[in-house]
Amino acid sequence: MHDIVILGGGSGGYACALRASQLGLSVVLIEQDKLGGTCLHRGCIPTKALLHAAEVADTAREGEKIGVHSTLNGIDMTKVNAYKDGVIGRLYKGLQGLVGSRDITYVEGSGRLVAPHIVEVNGQRYEGKNIVLATGSYARSLPGLEISGRIMTSDQALTMDYVPASVIILGGGVIGVEFASVWKSFGVDVTIVEGLPTLVPAEDASVSKTMERAYRKRGINFKTGVRFSGATQDDTSVTITLESGETISADLLLVAVGRGPRTEGLGYEEQGVSMDRGFVLANERLATNVPGIYAVGDIVPGLQLAHRGFQQGIFVAEEIAGLAPQTIDESGIPRVTYSEPEIASIGYTEAQATEKFGEVDTYEYNLGGNGKSQILGTAGFIKLVRKKDGPVVGVHMIGARVGELIGEAQLIYNWEATAEDVAPLVHAHPTQNEALGEAFLALAGKPLHAHA
Repeated sequence: MHDIVILGGGSGGYACALRASQLGLSVVLIEQDKLGGTCLHRGCIPTKALLHAAEVADTAREGEKIGVHSTLNGIDMTKVNAYKDGVIGRLYKGLQGLVGSRDITYVEGSGRLVAPHIVEVNGQRYEGKNIVLATGSYARSLPGLEISGRIMTSDQALTMDYVPASVIILGGGVIGVEFASVWKSFGVDVTIVEGLPTLVPAEDASVSKTMERAYRKRGINFKTGVRFSGATQDDTSVTITLESGETISADLLLVAVGRGPRTEGLGYEEQGVSMDRGFVLANERLATNVPGIYAVGDIVPGLQLAHRGFQQGIFVAEEIAGLAPQTIDESGIPRVTYSEPEIASIGYTEAQATEKFGEVDTYEYNLGGNGKSQILGTAGFIKLVRKKDGPVVGVHMIGARVGELIGEAQLIYNWEATAEDVAPLVHAHPTQNEALGEAFLALAGKPLHAHA
């Protein structure tokens, strides 16, 4: 009997295994594919590698504007993929080394929960005092929309060995706008179709509007508030039909309508675990309704982010070890969209804060007043949302590289800082981080590089 048997070796599962081993618990970690899961192999890391290649392409294309004689002569996807795979490979090797160096029994194979405290893999049974379900997610499609040929999800898009001439992206959330950003930088004609009224609909309304202006300026086409009804394909193109009757054709269709929980056929329901539409229901301490069974990561309703799963894995290991860790505030988890421009946010949008807290104050600091942003040639803003004369409950940013500012914003939100707490802090000049300081100076009633 082991202390913990973990089903799934992605961000949540391997973090749980490493921390549990560190705490002296006996651990079995089971993974059917590759250690590191979706994030490392088919999600965060490969997409961000492509986004960096896209940034380099844009830099080369735009060098003449700042007196650098550079031109973009084309995109070699073979070399781009080799670069991407090299990044993945180095991280994968490092992770394998970490797990291998700990007292962790690592099992390769497809596991299934066959009793409340037993997971079976390849005919072998592993019993644990505690079971951690961490089986992650898959790229969803829509009913009747088959993924094949010219219709693909991010899984297939990440392995393409050529640059298409035109692409339709179904879904204007994080995955959709990131791929749109990459492909536009690579010279592709891109059209996004989003059923909700705005792009990145989960973000603050002002961020969504600014994102749409930026994408129009980049020449990225999009249709919002329109419903998809069907798609057909032939040897040369794919055509989608909207409920309005309008049709759009392109070389490829990327289906980016979110990710579903990977729980089907794994024995969870048979063992009495409460489920909802495929998700595993867990309380704030990540315990399911079955004693000794926990769930972490994308299978638990909420934000589907690798760093959320990672922290949840650590939490569960410490919970099982009896350390009584502090529960995770979902609103305090940072969110970044790595498009051009980038979006970074934490806490409540203005609308959410108004609904929850009543009267709120907001302030937007335009990056036009920030020296480093001018050097980078980026537009955008930092928006602060606070309870009326109280702590800051939301930070929302859009502009090049603003994802790098989320660390301080995270501390501000999670430590319930007021504008007066942050305004005296010294921010290095010239940095974009300085824009965060300027925003707080203004919110504290003493704007300097901004109008009141």
